[in-house]
Amino acid sequence: MAALLLFRGIALARSRGSVVCRVRRGDRAWQSGVARYVGGELHWIPFIGLRLRPRHAIARRGLTVSSRRRLASGEGPAGYWAVVCSAERGPLSLAMSEDALTGFLAWLESAPPSAHLDAV
Repeated sequence: MAALLLFRGIALARSRGSVVCRVRRGDRAWQSGVARYVGGELHWIPFIGLRLRPRHAIARRGLTVSSRRRLASGEGPAGYWAVVCSAERGPLSLAMSEDALTGFLAWLESAPPSAHLDAV
């Protein structure tokens, strides 16, 4: 079973268009997984689990970044950045490499102008 979970994690991380990304809601611990851009949503799939369906589907519409910072030592991999976002289902934090963060911000900014009309 452990080998199957390891294979699953490697396959997810290497799949085309995916980036390693951590997610945290509120004060909970960071969860490691993979993020994929699917149309107007960011799908997040945990490394550990049996289902291949996303645990979080975060709509780009109304998604805003309120802050960003480097992860502290011991909080995650070196060179990772954390962004605090406001989304339809409430605030959440994402942590990813600098290159992945650049891609995330470009994806967010490339939304049509009407996608942010309801954002405050």
